[in-house]
Amino acid sequence: MPLAKNVDLDKISEITYGYVGADISALSKEGAMHALRRLLPDIGIIKEDKPIPQEVLKKLIVTKEDFDHALKMVEPSAMREVMIEMPNIKWENIGGLEDVKKLLKETVEWPLKYAESYTRLGIRPSTGILLFGPPGTGKTLLAKAVATESGANFISVKGPELLSMYVGESEKHVREVFRRAKQVAPCIIFFDEIDALVPKRGASSDSHVTERVVSQLLAEMSGLEELRGVLVIAATNRPDIIDTALLRPGRLDRQILVPTPDEKTRLEIMKVHTKAMPLAGDVDINSIAAQTKGFSGADIEALCREAALFAMRKNLNTDIVSKKDFDEAMNEIKPSLTEEMNQFYDSMMRKKRSQVMDEDITYMG
Repeated sequence: MPLAKNVDLDKISEITYGYVGADISALSKEGAMHALRRLLPDIGIIKEDKPIPQEVLKKLIVTKEDFDHALKMVEPSAMREVMIEMPNIKWENIGGLEDVKKLLKETVEWPLKYAESYTRLGIRPSTGILLFGPPGTGKTLLAKAVATESGANFISVKGPELLSMYVGESEKHVREVFRRAKQVAPCIIFFDEIDALVPKRGASSDSHVTERVVSQLLAEMSGLEELRGVLVIAATNRPDIIDTALLRPGRLDRQILVPTPDEKTRLEIMKVHTKAMPLAGDVDINSIAAQTKGFSGADIEALCREAALFAMRKNLNTDIVSKKDFDEAMNEIKPSLTEEMNQFYDSMMRKKRSQVMDEDITYMG
């Protein structure tokens, strides 16, 4: 195949996770066909009984743009059942939280980009991360950014959707998720609201479905079969009700608190949400950040949206948002995070550091 100089086969092979041999063959054919379609107007004027001129043949070169088009058309076979749209969230779309971002980069990106360093030092990367913190602080957004920046395949699972009323079906769903992730490794499995899926065993009096799901998840993460190339990220705002066996080393061993935004973080979040907003000269986002104590990232986003809506209510054709609009929005949007919430999550971090677990259930983790 005549390839242009800008075609990097190493790069293409790097991003084709989950592609089997037939998929790669189809990808190459689609790239060639796209190159051919570009030259159809020139080829169309050639008569059937005459050979194609050399100047036309020289133009038949497959470029990077042809392969980019082919990558959109050809899906990997191993991911067809669980294929989701890759999130388009980058680190710069998340205001503040620099310490959390740094920890996530170390845990997720380093094993993929610097695997030889782990091998050289004789260590294995973490297999799981638990993001916990107050509602609206950006846990799910962080998971999306991790998926985008790492370039790995991404399977998103909402906690309760794996549960089934039929005996054995819930555990089967967990096995299927991990089986599919292993096929397309490196892969990130993201469990949102994991507290609904793996509550403490022995705490409920139902049909013990969640207890079997917990056992299945533990077996998948740290059973006899080693989990290679698969990272589990879980998010919750109720870390106190998650089964403690799941928080042991080798499972969700990296527990990261996504805290209530401080003033500096609130300012960064304000910058993100007002980046495309036409602000009047009297709007001081530094002052707004100072006034929004107790606001989560979601609250600040709602504040900016409400200010823009106030401006639209006055004039649908307006192209500017003023300080008065933000003042009116401040009267409508109230902080959702309280001091009691902060104390609760701080106490969870202290327990983690001191390795103290509140165990009121008689079983061995």
